[in-house]
Amino acid sequence: MDEIEFEGSLVLEKLAEVGKLEAFFDAVDSDDFEKAELLMKQAHLDSTTIATVLKKMSDADGNH
Repeated sequence: MDEIEFEGSLVLEKLAEVGKLEAFFDAVDSDDFEKAELLMKQAHLDSTTIATVLKKMSDADGNH
């Protein structure tokens, strides 16, 4: 998944499809990387996408 696709919110769409969007936002807000990763796996996101999201979480400075 490239940067453009990520910005297009594919991740959020997949999480919403499995009813995990709110839980994902809670995990991100609390910096719960394990929970965020688990939720993305439940949404059947690929490992590259998951790694990208987790990197953005760890690098977060208010711009992501």
